[in-house]
Amino acid sequence: MATKQEVKAYLAYWFQLGKKVIVGNGKASIMPKSVLDGDRYSTEFEECWEQILSQESGDCYLEGTEETIAQLLTSTWDMLPCCRCTMPVATRNLGMPALLCPCNDLWNWPNTELPTPRTPIKTQEQLKIIHARLLDNSV
Repeated sequence: MATKQEVKAYLAYWFQLGKKVIVGNGKASIMPKSVLDGDRYSTEFEECWEQILSQESGDCYLEGTEETIAQLLTSTWDMLPCCRCTMPVATRNLGMPALLCPCNDLWNWPNTELPTPRTPIKTQEQLKIIHARLLDNSV
């Protein structure tokens, strides 16, 4: 079962590659200009996330997919890495899988020469982990 945090991260990854979320039953699309702000999601991304979760937005889905965000938040779906590009994709845990990965219509993806999208990281904590590993290896 995909958790709310996994679905949120799924959208963050795809926003970083320029995918939009279609809202209002296909009437409009949204995509924040920035997704990350240091060790957290940007305010603009958080506002998009709240809009997507809002009842007033109607059916919302990631561009290039057919599953609504509301469906992804049910127990029927899991988030797993795409076999082609390793980006997170929605996969039914029962029944037939989704037909396509959202990367299907990105002509320049996967691109191993660019940094891959990511979730926010706490830089200081990561540096402490690296520092500790370096100290362990120097002995």
